[in-house]
Amino acid sequence: MSGGRPAPTGLRLLAEDEEDLKILSAAVQDSILRLGDLNFDARGRAFTAALNRFRWEGERPERVRAMLRFDGVLAARSQNLRQGADEAIVDLLAVEFAPGEPPGGDIRLILAGGGEMRLAVEQIEARLMDVSDPWPARRRPEHGDG
Repeated sequence: MSGGRPAPTGLRLLAEDEEDLKILSAAVQDSILRLGDLNFDARGRAFTAALNRFRWEGERPERVRAMLRFDGVLAARSQNLRQGADEAIVDLLAVEFAPGEPPGGDIRLILAGGGEMRLAVEQIEARLMDVSDPWPARRRPEHGDG
């Protein structure tokens, strides 16, 4: 038995189809991340993103550090993201699936300002896991009517 703090309990989601991915997308909507925290491991065929997730399921405005992982990733491409801008902060708006040759296709991480990461996947296999205790957020994200 260790004398350290117990691991934080938080949201843990597994997405294996389009419906699951929609739930995961809602959970990561308005997450904030650094471009340097996006990582494609071609050898391991995995894509990970460390993010500060807004806890939509919470009663108070809070954020939590979370890890988002996609497995079975064949390729990763970015669009409208400046290469080498590892310290740039972006907002994650949604995660979507564009079907291809079943059961594969492209997973799209849609970022504010027109940026996007597109992951060619063998099939949908995504995990989201909170990895810290929550902290107070300054405010609840707001969305316009458009």
